Amino acid sequence: MNPQKQYSLFSSAGHQADVLVFGEVDYQTSYQAMSGFAVERDANTPDQIWLLEHPPVYTQGTACDSVALLPSNIPIVKTDRGGQITYHGPGQIVMYPLINLRRHGLGVKRFVDKIEQCMIDVLDELEIQSQRRADAPGVYVGSSKIGALGLRVRRGTSYHGLSLNVEMDLTPFSNIDPCGFHGLSVTQVANYVNQPDRTRIAQSLAASLVNSL
Repeated sequence: MNPQKQYSLFSSAGHQADVLVFGEVDYQTSYQAMSGFAVERDANTPDQIWLLEHPPVYTQGTACDSVALLPSNIPIVKTDRGGQITYHGPGQIVMYPLINLRRHGLGVKRFVDKIEQCMIDVLDELEIQSQRRADAPGVYVGSSKIGALGLRVRRGTSYHGLSLNVEMDLTPFSNIDPCGFHGLSVTQVANYVNQPDRTRIAQSLAASLVNSL
């Protein structure tokens, strides 16, 4: 995978993360690349944050044994991330934080909190009030889900990450129980903000997460 753009961010504590911007990438291609990066990196490898979008795809996490879908031409990919089933498609920002959690003294739960908080903070900048739910990971506007997350941690480092619905066709979500919750409604930034700038929102997500490390 060759990024369209690459730059470095530094937290207030001096931690560096290299941000790689890819555009639209086939899910399987990015899945293989990030899992390979997690295996090959060592204790000195700088953290990376990947920003991208995917063509339409359903992905199943390790908690999803089977799923009944309505007839659809959208492919389904079984992954090694946590969680259930979700949908990715154009107009949805995907951010994969490839972070050495040991380096930052982070456990998985605290890292999940940071990922959720970076979405909440960026949505707040857009004047969209959002929150967590104790019974369902992710970020919600009212009762509707706007941001999902699923992680895999290998040898103390993370891959997979978050997806934030910005300006997309939400119809494919109606074909599944998003994240395993029957009847869960979904929403997106474009329902609250006219012509949202996906590039700027993606950059803000990366900056917010790095600042929290």
